[in-house]
Amino acid sequence: MKHKIVYILLLVFMACNTTKNIPEGSYLLDGFNVKHDTKNATSDLEDFVRQQPNSSFLFLGKVGLGIYNMAGQDTSKWTTRMIRKIGQAPVIFSNTQTAISVNQLKKQLNNQGYLDARVDMTLKTKGKKMSVTYDLKGGIPYLIRNYRYTLSDTTMTRIMSRIPIKPLLSEGDMFDVEMLEQERLQVNNIMRNVGYFDFSKEYLYFKADTTLNSHEVDLYMDVYPRKDSLSHIRYKINNITVISGLNTLNSSTDGRQVGNRWFFRNADTTEIKGIKIIRGRNNFLRNSTITRNNFLQKDSYFSDYALNRTYEGYNNMGAIKQTNIDVHPSSGDSTKLDAIITLLPANVHWFSTAIDGTNSAGDFGIAPSISYQHQNLFNGGERLNIKLKGAYEFITGSKNTDLMNQSFYEYGIETSLSFPMFLLPWLQKSWREQPSATTQFSIGLNNQHRPEYTRQFFNGTITYGWSSKRNMLRHSLDVIDINYIRMPWMSDTLYSNISKNPLLKESYNNQLVARTAYSFTLVNSRRFTTLYPTFTLRGSFEVAGAIPRLVTSLNGAKPDEYGQKNILGVVYAEYVKGSIDYARTFYFSKRHSLAYHVGLGLAHPYGNSDVLPFERRFFAGGANSVRGWSTRSLGPGSYKRSIQDGMEADFVNQTGDMKLEFSIENRMKVSELFEFAQFIDAGNIWTLKNYDSQPDGQFAFNSFYKEIAVAYGLGLRLDLGFLLLRFDLGTKAYDPGRDQSDRFVLFKKPLKNMAFHFGIGYPF
Repeated sequence: MKHKIVYILLLVFMACNTTKNIPEGSYLLDGFNVKHDTKNATSDLEDFVRQQPNSSFLFLGKVGLGIYNMAGQDTSKWTTRMIRKIGQAPVIFSNTQTAISVNQLKKQLNNQGYLDARVDMTLKTKGKKMSVTYDLKGGIPYLIRNYRYTLSDTTMTRIMSRIPIKPLLSEGDMFDVEMLEQERLQVNNIMRNVGYFDFSKEYLYFKADTTLNSHEVDLYMDVYPRKDSLSHIRYKINNITVISGLNTLNSSTDGRQVGNRWFFRNADTTEIKGIKIIRGRNNFLRNSTITRNNFLQKDSYFSDYALNRTYEGYNNMGAIKQTNIDVHPSSGDSTKLDAIITLLPANVHWFSTAIDGTNSAGDFGIAPSISYQHQNLFNGGERLNIKLKGAYEFITGSKNTDLMNQSFYEYGIETSLSFPMFLLPWLQKSWREQPSATTQFSIGLNNQHRPEYTRQFFNGTITYGWSSKRNMLRHSLDVIDINYIRMPWMSDTLYSNISKNPLLKESYNNQLVARTAYSFTLVNSRRFTTLYPTFTLRGSFEVAGAIPRLVTSLNGAKPDEYGQKNILGVVYAEYVKGSIDYARTFYFSKRHSLAYHVGLGLAHPYGNSDVLPFERRFFAGGANSVRGWSTRSLGPGSYKRSIQDGMEADFVNQTGDMKLEFSIENRMKVSELFEFAQFIDAGNIWTLKNYDSQPDGQFAFNSFYKEIAVAYGLGLRLDLGFLLLRFDLGTKAYDPGRDQSDRFVLFKKPLKNMAFHFGIGYPF
């Protein structure tokens, strides 16, 4: 055992000798540093350094180089080749590569407007290691004095004068090549949306006058003519053909031919709204569905936006596997375009099964489910989903309860039917059939059986969804969302326990929650440059009990002995609830960003309800909240968690009617795969009423700021491209759940005050 330890330590020592395989007279590139005085630098200058050192990890150093050095010198051995392949060969300092880096850095400064830039290089050796310092002196930057469109094409000049789009370049801006490129893209985008089908940004160029001797530039944009020296053609759409339900497997001499491909036998052709639709015997998609999702209109100017909206409209339908749009000049008119839209059908039937393992406070169980989906139920892209689910949990219990060796099981069904349109007959047809519109009907039933109670759930929802502002703003309206909870049986022990806690009692009563809710999400896109700030704004508002209150008022229903009104013999909940959430991300470079988040939520029970239903209350703590606390373990206010039977099981009382949260997070990518983050979270929840079971939980203006919890921590993110896995470790810094003189816990037992979180995607 001792010999093994010595051998391992020897390998580690050899790995730490990073210059082990450096030839005599050469140097290991140990690192580099880029210094600059350019306050307005807009990109990662480090990216323009041609020779990069061996990759290094925080606290671990150059792990890849260490593994490489662990291999022997005999490359004929497969173990040596394998270890070297796993590791990373040393990067040998190169004068040639360093000189290229100097030129690249100077060129980049020139591109940013520092036309008089100078780059000095300093080399520092230590043993067989070499470090390089690049010192960039930008000098006085060149600024834009005037900028004008001077397009030699008169039609384009007239178009630019009529379109209310502000140029990206203005007086006082840096003479930045990247911004010039973005301005070319913006003008190119305009031309591609007003008929210039074969136009590209390569036709646009700038004329710059830098002879003013004042570090100022007069800038003009012009356009090259076509290769034949003629004016650019502004095209209109002519013929539109849709091939619906393409079947390339059944090619036949008696089928319909388009180009060099055969489609269908006995093809059926229909013409509607200027669109020729070719389909086979199976009515794959209705005419209304095809025309509703097509934005290429006959006799209108060609538009990239219309083309992309058409792609999006069809590709969002699960019934369509692939969409191909071929746009080409018409044979009879050189100013017209023909479009052929080919829709390839997908598999409309989907079955899936799953079985999950569960662990609830040490009680293990299984949860199987089976699902079926039909993606084109009525040949209009309608989706039918049916899911059967169940769960079985083995409850071990304890000697102090009557649950010893008993079990819990549940079963239920969820079904939904969604339509790609608004099912509202009184709306205008253009509104009713807009491509982003959806209508969904959902119904669910669930039965829970536990040794202490039996509980049944029913829910039904009608939801409308749509987008606006070029899909940046997404809306959702739950016209009616009904949740009915029924408790057909409850043990005497449970009844005795919940009678002492009004919050717990509210969760186990027969109750009807009939709510109407609206929510929206606004997301901006990264325009112009990759460093453009992004933001997300989310909001929601819901009201419960309005429809039942109207029905009972019209029927003249009288309050019961508790002062509550009933509908069909069931008490209905009444409350209003709203929330707003704003997050913004600033990009300092391609690898470094800073994000912050602010969230506020308010809810108020009234009428029939003294307490909000448990599922509609706010909670704090968790992977997307204040990360120094585990899920649902913070607040309300300065409420202290109660401990029962040696276990902290207080999730019912740790809910509230108000929520306030702030977060800031610094994110730095160390490689394409890994990203580190440092964060600070603050916030809490409060009740708006004084509940006996939640002492010190009520919100008060003169004390709420003393009850804002604060946490800090570190995060590691694994960026797989299609998925981001997040691991966060948060530590409490200020805990309002402790005595007021003992709330600062920044340096007190950090291990005890930590919480680990796993999440998918960024927290905000």
